[in-house]
This record gives sequence, structure tokens and C-alpha cells, in this order.
Amino acid sequence: MLRLLTAGESHGHSLVAVLEGLPAGIYIDDALINHELKRRQHGHGRGKRMTIEHDEITIASGMRLGRTTGAPVSLTIRNHDFENWQDVMNIAPRRRSNKVAVRVTCPRPGHADLPGLMKYGHEDIRDVIERASARETAIRVAAGALCKQFLKLFGILFYSHTVAIGTVSILHRTRRLQILDSTPLRCSAPDAEAKMLRLIDQAQVRGDSLGGISEVIARNVCPGLGSYVHYDRRLDAKIGLAMLSIPSVKGLEIGPAFANSAKSGANVQDEIFYKKSMGFYRKTNRAGGIEGGMTNGEDIVIRLIVKPVPTLSQPLVSVNIYNKKKECAHRERADTCVVPAAGVIGEAMLAYLIADAFLEKFGSDSIDDITKSYHRYKKRIENGS
Repeated sequence: MLRLLTAGESHGHSLVAVLEGLPAGIYIDDALINHELKRRQHGHGRGKRMTIEHDEITIASGMRLGRTTGAPVSLTIRNHDFENWQDVMNIAPRRRSNKVAVRVTCPRPGHADLPGLMKYGHEDIRDVIERASARETAIRVAAGALCKQFLKLFGILFYSHTVAIGTVSILHRTRRLQILDSTPLRCSAPDAEAKMLRLIDQAQVRGDSLGGISEVIARNVCPGLGSYVHYDRRLDAKIGLAMLSIPSVKGLEIGPAFANSAKSGANVQDEIFYKKSMGFYRKTNRAGGIEGGMTNGEDIVIRLIVKPVPTLSQPLVSVNIYNKKKECAHRERADTCVVPAAGVIGEAMLAYLIADAFLEKFGSDSIDDITKSYHRYKKRIENGS
């Protein structure tokens, strides 16, 4: 039902997205989209690029008088740093009078640099770096913000928080998820966060980077989104695809999957209960909100495993692609830690997936028709049928 396409380079003129399939009649607040973009830029350990870019959204189509029309919505974020990169990123053919950009010739371990160069036959690694950059995720966050505004009409809310940085992890939450945006790492445990901050500062001094774990949560999601009837319609399968598309995310678990793998079945499944006032419900959520490829009415809980950013200010050993001699890898401006940002991007991708599944279940043209369909369904399942 929903389709999202993005375009743009890290230091190019702008980032662009087209989101097709949003129903007509949704009021959209630009300020809420810009708030999500600011959340993505937040976090101790982010690089100097975040001081240059003040991401703001421009909506050029798909809306009229503050509401969606049902037509594709086009989104644009201007890259302020493009002013400093016009000679390098000019899309026009090079003329003799143009300044010659220095080619990037030494690939960075852990990046798309070398496989991208080999796949597309480029002569300059810059052609790979610009599109493979995590900068592209800014426009995905903007598209996800549209989906969040749609889903909020049905009480569905999204949160994320930092669970681990390096060797430090939280034992339990002591801060409410709703207030975490004001904290340096969006961590729900202040004592653990203080240790995480020290680890990041130490890594920054070494010219190194750190990874960790971010938890993404969707609340008040009705049961029955997704499907068990075919492998590519299972919501957890789609979640795996979307989350692993986020740069530096190398793994994920839905619910406490790793811990569950060491337990017996009797200690893993969520027993089912029924009350007339509540309908079917569970007292535990070890499935992470998804059973058989479908939402089951509990919170959807996903943990993203984020590797350390591969661009280092103290570069690792690599090989020059032309003379094949040993060199230090190319040095590019980068972050020390992106775990909090990965959580915000994960929220956006989860919102996109749930919105898509929601439209598949309840229709996709008019918000009024979708609302009626949704309430009919809720009434039916609350009656236990």
C-alpha cells in the first residue's frame, strides 16, 4: 500500500523522498516532522556535521491546505554543507576551468567503499561514499514522521532508548521513555548513561568509535497486522529487512529473542487470557508483540544491534585501488557513536511498516473510511470473535 523512494547524496544539493499511498484527509504538522529530524541529530558522540545541518522539511506535493490529498507526497531536505562541496558534487559535466576534485582512492574497512567500487565500476570512491552515507536516513525519518502522524490518529505511539554503548548496558529503566529526548544519549538509566558518556569521550580521544544497542517500541498497535499466509507478508520478516537497511545496524531481535533461545518453551510463550472488558490479552510479552508474522496486541519491542561507525579519525590499514600499495584508509568526517540516532531511524522505519500493514488491513483511500473500518474491527475482536 505504501511505497517509499529516496534520492540524494550526503554532500549533494538535497535529500528527496516520495511517499506514495498515504490516504486523503490527514492533517500534517511540519513542526512535528522537523522535531523528528532534530531528534535524529541529537546524541553525545555525533560529529561536526550536525553543527552545520539544521534539517528542515519542505513538502512540495501531495498536500493542500494542511491535509493530504491521497497523491504522492514529496519531501525535500536541503543539505547546507553543499555550499562547501559544490566543486566536488557538481552534477554538470566538468569543464577545463573547473577545479579538479581530489579522488578518493583508499577504501575504508567496514564501509560500502570497495564492494561498491567493484560493483559499479567507479574510478573514484567518492561516487560510493555519497549515496552509501547514513546521511540518507534523514529523509527516511521525515517520511516516517508522516506515518507517525497518521498512526497517532489511532493511538499508536513510538519510542526508542539506548540500552547499551560498548561494554555498558542498562539493568532496568528508571526514566520514563516520554522524557528521554532531553538526555545526552536518550538512555533510561542515569547511572549507566554516565558510564556510557565516559566511554564515548575516551573513544573520541583515541580516534575510535563505539556501537551498542537501541530498543524501539511501538505501543497500542491492534492485533492482526501482517499475515502468516506467505513469507513476504510476515511483519517480522519486513521488520528485519527495514531495520537491517539502516547503516551500521548489523542485527536485531524482536522481544528477548536471544534470552529466549536458552529457555524451554514453557518459559518463553505468552499465555493467553480473556476478560470481557479487555478481550484477549497476555500478562507477558516475550514474543515482542508479534506471533506468526502478525501483531498480537502487545507492544512491539525491537532491539537494534549497532556496530561501531567504520569511519575513524585514526584510520585502519587499507590498499590504494590504483597502485595496490598499503595505505591508511580514507579519512572522512564522522561520528563517534550513533546508537541514539539509530533508534530514531528505527522508529521511522517501524512507523512506515506498521502504517503499510494498517492500510492493507483497513483500506487506503480516505481517512474517514479507514477510521470506520478500524472501529468495526476493534468492536468485533473486543467481543471475542
